Amino acid sequence: MKKLIVSVIMGSDSDLPIMKEALDVLNDFGVENEVLVLSAHRTFEATREYTMSAIGKGIKVIIAGAGGAAHLPGVIAAMFPLPVIGVPIKTKSLDGLDSLLSIVQMPPGIPVATVGINGAKNAALLAIQILAISDKELASKLIEYRSKLKDSVLEKTEKLKTIGYEKYLQILKK
Repeated sequence: MKKLIVSVIMGSDSDLPIMKEALDVLNDFGVENEVLVLSAHRTFEATREYTMSAIGKGIKVIIAGAGGAAHLPGVIAAMFPLPVIGVPIKTKSLDGLDSLLSIVQMPPGIPVATVGINGAKNAALLAIQILAISDKELASKLIEYRSKLKDSVLEKTEKLKTIGYEKYLQILKK
């Protein structure tokens, strides 16, 4: 059986600070991944070549981040039959709403799962959930991760009750 692998693709290297969040989560969960910069428009042939060969490389899920017209996730989904998760990247002109709408409004038959604007962390968690369907170890890691999230929130509640909201706000401002 091939290793689980996720490909993280972005339309521009300026997207890397956002997409790094996906890579960090994948690495924390021990999911093998690779990262590329490919453009739906400027490097269409390279994007096509990579996407058409992805399954043969063992790619199970592709996370694609793009801003502006944000065609990259849709172009990839048109050629890659397995899950594609789109990450709309915040833009200067429309704050990422253009990216979000471009990714989420795919035609019937070519779905792209879409997370929130700059939601690369959730994209990685969604990819991990998809992979965990057939990987018990990964599923266990997800359960542990969620348990830690719950504990963190409950700890914050106790701290808030103990020190009061004014002191808590002062701590948050630091």
